[in-house]
Amino acid sequence: MCLHLRTYLPFHSPNDLKSLVSFAKKEKFVKMFQQNMFDSHNFLLDLSHKTSENEMDLIRDDEFESKSGADTTELAPSGDDQDPNKRPKKKQYHRHTQHQIQELEAFFKECPHPDDKQRKDLGKRLGLEPLQIKFWFQNKRTQMKAHHERHENTQLRNENEKLRAENIRYKEALSTATCPNCGGPAAIGEMSFDEQHLRIENARLREEIDRISGIAAKYVGKPMLNYPQLPSPIPPTRSLDLGVASFGHQLGEMYNAGDLLRSISGPTDADKPMIIELAVAAMEELIRLAETREPLWIQSSENSAEILSEEEYARTFPRGVGPKSLGLKSEASRESAVVIMNHINLVEILMDVNQWTSFFAGLVSKATTLEVLSTGVAGNYNGALQVMTAEFQVPSPLVPTRENYFVRYCKQHADGTWAVVDVSLDNLRPTSVVSRCRRRPSGCLIQELPNGYSKITWIEHVEVDDRAVHSIYRPLVNSGLAFGAKRWVATLDRQCERLASVMANNIPTGDVITSPEGRKSMLKLAERMVMSFCAGVGASTAHTWTTLSGSGADDVRVMTRKSIDDPGRPPGIVLSAATSFWLPVPTKRVFDFLRNENSRNEWDILSNGGLVQEMAHIANGRDSGNSVSLLRVNSGNSSQNNMLILQESCTDSTGSYVIYAPVDIAAMNVVLSGGDPDYVALLPSGFAILPDGSATTNGVGINLETNSAGGSLLTVAFQILVDSVPTAKLSLGSVATVNSLIKCTVERIKASIVCESA
Repeated sequence: MCLHLRTYLPFHSPNDLKSLVSFAKKEKFVKMFQQNMFDSHNFLLDLSHKTSENEMDLIRDDEFESKSGADTTELAPSGDDQDPNKRPKKKQYHRHTQHQIQELEAFFKECPHPDDKQRKDLGKRLGLEPLQIKFWFQNKRTQMKAHHERHENTQLRNENEKLRAENIRYKEALSTATCPNCGGPAAIGEMSFDEQHLRIENARLREEIDRISGIAAKYVGKPMLNYPQLPSPIPPTRSLDLGVASFGHQLGEMYNAGDLLRSISGPTDADKPMIIELAVAAMEELIRLAETREPLWIQSSENSAEILSEEEYARTFPRGVGPKSLGLKSEASRESAVVIMNHINLVEILMDVNQWTSFFAGLVSKATTLEVLSTGVAGNYNGALQVMTAEFQVPSPLVPTRENYFVRYCKQHADGTWAVVDVSLDNLRPTSVVSRCRRRPSGCLIQELPNGYSKITWIEHVEVDDRAVHSIYRPLVNSGLAFGAKRWVATLDRQCERLASVMANNIPTGDVITSPEGRKSMLKLAERMVMSFCAGVGASTAHTWTTLSGSGADDVRVMTRKSIDDPGRPPGIVLSAATSFWLPVPTKRVFDFLRNENSRNEWDILSNGGLVQEMAHIANGRDSGNSVSLLRVNSGNSSQNNMLILQESCTDSTGSYVIYAPVDIAAMNVVLSGGDPDYVALLPSGFAILPDGSATTNGVGINLETNSAGGSLLTVAFQILVDSVPTAKLSLGSVATVNSLIKCTVERIKASIVCESA
């Protein structure tokens, strides 16, 4: 130091050197003091925003202390007070041991702000002064605060950079985007649903004005007016021709429909503007179809249904949503009804794929939402838009299912009416997949009525290749009672009544069902039984059927399923067998015969001729045939005496069901006491009864000309556990046993009903 000062400073005497050293130490002390005062002042300002005035005195005492309570030095006196013969005395550093640091860290996690008593106790345990404890916690808090701030700043910087890069990428994509239809600049994606709807309405009104002007010019002799074309992102020459003309040449071939649904994924970003355009146009067409009367809709001469006039439809919608597909037959029907359900709840059921599938289990064998393009606004489904696939069925393996890939659009209109519309997206399918069913604008209008009721107007409009339908079911399909609007509305009405029964709490319970909770659990178990039956009786592409000939009726279809981890099914190999045949008996007589417990021993082989007693009964609809029952078989076989039968029967104007399943007594006691029914194993069997759909009947089995009864189409289905080991192989003996069982049941039903009707 002395050499350094002598070399660069003009001081040479020892006294000058001492004065310089004393001056330097004073300056250092002043700077340290000023820095400490500055830091303390800033820290107090920061805390003053978070701490009440009565705590400020304690904080001031804490914060005016040094930065480190463990590593401090004592400044030696300077100036005249310093002895020139003594060097500055430096205090020894006191560093915490590893054990002390670990204990302090552990205590800090539990309590970052210890009080005086805690500091004293901690100091005694660690051999430290309370002041040292205080300083350590103070420094630790400051360190943690700085660490958190650095971490948050880093995260914010990264997020900012990511958003900046994404913004640049979107701007570049928009600047170079082109319309997939016309190749021009793409602007449709920037529009809202309402703006897009207004543009389509504007184009339609221009066409209407041009048409009326042409007619006026023809009769009045004035020249036709030419209105200026407003700029529109929709090419006027293309309109909404988004059909499947490119696929028409292969429509005669039969493809595996399961491959069709599995091969379709969600839409791409380039597809979404076209989907929006299609959905808005479909909504407009649905509203006009629902509000227009004759001559667009005419009364069928064969039954009471309203059917669409194809000629009038072509005149009303000359540029409909997509061109007509060559080789497909058109089916269109309309039906209205008043149902006991709030309009908001109905919209929620239609827009939730799981509720929709379970509500219409007899019609929808499976459905999936591929992508939700819009969830709607303000907590409801107004403006909701979703891309879906669905498979529609008739409860018989002899009628192929109808698979659709479509968009569903929900909107609330100015008068408060809700509308839900479906329209196929065939132009977005892979070019190697051919559609056998195309869904034109179809759906329903829902109008709110007092007391929780709603008015439904349902429209079904499809183009389909139905050549694979079995001959005995062809009249039913052609009548519209298989897939038409009447069946959708009848199912909806019946399910609304059933749901109202489930929600009712003022219905008295009986001796077996002792509480409202037990009643709800029993109805929930019956609902799962019906859904399982409907999922396994039709020709769904999810199943692989094998045909067995020589059953005595039409061919029996069988399939096997393995159940391992499903708590609602017994583990093992389950064999399902189903067959359909015609009976010269009206549907109501067949339904009453099969659901009546007194006539059950005439056809039920498993009851072994024993008497069947109804132990509990729950009505769930206006019709007396809509009910859930718990039956007991009184047989000479002791093992069967321990068995109960859960049965649900339901009927409407388009068909009826009698579905049952044996249940264990112990499991059923849990359900009757209000327990969870999901863990009760069920293997449902039963019957689906449909009208034969002949041209001279009204669809419910009554001949309009002779007022006599028509025929019925009966599907018999069984599910049987053939092996409790899931890894076992199905034996030919098991198949033969099931085939004999279903053959014998069919013969008994024919003998009993036909002889009774003769």
